[in-house]
Amino acid sequence: MSYMITEGCIGCGLCKRNCPVFAISGEPKQMHRINPKRCIECGVCGRLCAKGAVQTSKGVVLQRVPKKDWPKPHINEKLCSACSICVDSCASGALKIAMPKFKGDIDVAAELTAPEKCVACALCEKRCPLGAIRLVPVPAEPSSAAAQKNEAKPDAGRDAASAASPESKASEEVRV
Repeated sequence: MSYMITEGCIGCGLCKRNCPVFAISGEPKQMHRINPKRCIECGVCGRLCAKGAVQTSKGVVLQRVPKKDWPKPHINEKLCSACSICVDSCASGALKIAMPKFKGDIDVAAELTAPEKCVACALCEKRCPLGAIRLVPVPAEPSSAAAQKNEAKPDAGRDAASAASPESKASEEVRV
């Protein structure tokens, strides 16, 4: 099956420009179409569509998601063989193989060098034969209200682990 673009499409072209498998066609200011034979159901088109004009094959409307909240690839360097399948699969050019640290260094791996280019299509994850890449959620930033509360409390920035550590208790005893 594949995703579908509905009549709510205004032809902005954002989905077409970002589709990692070039499955979307259409002219500016006209409704776009998804080629069902090419679509891999990665959801990039739906995460970008401001009009909610993309549906799954089951009719579920995909919602726009701010790019800062898209998952990003995490590479397990111990599993990665630097085969570059993920790099070759990444149409956006977000991944590269790390340069050796010294002459003769064979301990290299893929790395996310351009996270701003990543469209979270998961092609790298799907094509990695070793399972060395996983898309992981981006950690949520504290809301501005929570950040303001933390500024008001001198100890609010510490996490529970550091608060319970012996070093932190010793430093609290020294405070006046």
